[in-house]
Amino acid sequence: MTFLNDNFMLHTAAAQRLYHEFAAPMPIVDYHNHLPPQQIAEDHNFENLTQVWLYGDHYKWRAMRTQGIPEDYCTGAASDWEKFEKWAETAPYTLRNPLYHWSHLELRRYFGITELLSPKTARAIYEQTSEMLRRPEYSVRNLLRKMNVRLLCTTDDPTDSLEWHRKIAADPEAGIVVLPAFRPDKAMAVENPETFNAWTDQLAAAAGTGIVQYEDFLAALKNRHDFFAQHGSCLSDHGLEQVYVADYTEQEIKNAFRKIRSGEHLNAIETLKIKSALLHEFALWDHEKGWVQQFHLGALRNNNTRAMRRSGPDTGWDSIGDFQQAQPLARFLDRLDADNRLAKTILYNVNPTDNELMATMIGNFNDGSTPGKIQFGSAWWFLDQKDGMERQINALSNMGMLSRFVGMLTDSRSFLSYPRHEYFRRTLCNLFGTEIENGELPAEETDWIGEVVRDISYRNAVRYFGFDKNLTTI
Repeated sequence: MTFLNDNFMLHTAAAQRLYHEFAAPMPIVDYHNHLPPQQIAEDHNFENLTQVWLYGDHYKWRAMRTQGIPEDYCTGAASDWEKFEKWAETAPYTLRNPLYHWSHLELRRYFGITELLSPKTARAIYEQTSEMLRRPEYSVRNLLRKMNVRLLCTTDDPTDSLEWHRKIAADPEAGIVVLPAFRPDKAMAVENPETFNAWTDQLAAAAGTGIVQYEDFLAALKNRHDFFAQHGSCLSDHGLEQVYVADYTEQEIKNAFRKIRSGEHLNAIETLKIKSALLHEFALWDHEKGWVQQFHLGALRNNNTRAMRRSGPDTGWDSIGDFQQAQPLARFLDRLDADNRLAKTILYNVNPTDNELMATMIGNFNDGSTPGKIQFGSAWWFLDQKDGMERQINALSNMGMLSRFVGMLTDSRSFLSYPRHEYFRRTLCNLFGTEIENGELPAEETDWIGEVVRDISYRNAVRYFGFDKNLTTI
């Protein structure tokens, strides 16, 4: 069988029909990614493939380091061609890593290149793709259009001016809806007083207010939350080891904030309490506005101190953590639900041992107020590959309702990452199709199953987030 043919990953006739007839034609809404809105606003053209493919891609950097490639070719000062050449040396060795599939899918879908990436093909592929990327028809907006992306949500710090989102919204030629998402992780990063206070000063400037007391801090954050809502945001996002849910008094939080604002370090108990207080406040604001709150849980970040000093965060030194998620998560959600102030919520785990935990947790707080109010989010980070997707889908199917799932996202910093939606849809259709062929699902209901595939691919997310007000058709 030809590699990456039309029926790639589709092992039955039913799977092929589900994908080609129902899944493939659906547009994409990408409700969580890390794309830079400035490049969309300016309709940027990249000079070469390295800039769009390797800058910021810690997945590829990890593979290159494992291959024995020095850091200079990952995050260092090597030229763009030299970095690409080293990635081309690495790519053939990524067999059975999702990078092998993703890389070749991206070369095909964006550039029509069917040759395998290797040292032999590197120069020709680099020159061909780089020449194409410099053309107007390969600007970032056109790269998004090529993949039928209708709407995307970036991930934005509360201090962000949202200047570029406003420019995109005001541009009648944009053709793509780009919404901000409120990511207040730095507001909770109280472990280092120096960096926390520097960020708090930036928050004060963005909110146009002074910040001395905890009440000032909350008011400034609420000001920015409101500002994001005024500019189209309808969701928040939190990247946490686990949710924080310690008991606290108002005076304890005020004292802790005063302490850190004076440059003193908090102890472990004070740290846990102030994080718990802040996370609860953010959740209340999300509920008040009818937003969706997302929790990405379980990553053990910045493990390599020497590498962190050299390259900084988000450069590939993170791994799966083994945090105890169940009790704090249940308590956090219940504290909000007890007063009927629990917003629509998506829970993502990076440790696959938590799949069944998450799949059962969501059922505790689905109260009938809206379909799929609490979601078990798509396979994330280390799990957004075939096996991880299948395991997440199977856990959700067995213990929840797959038909109400809001589907895939890229969580990416690359404009070439959108074939990941195709990868997910093929995986989904193959699971359904195999069960149809095995007699485990009724073949006479294939059309209905196809509608469920359309829902998971696109329509469920549009309705869940309220994107139907931004998009003309669903």
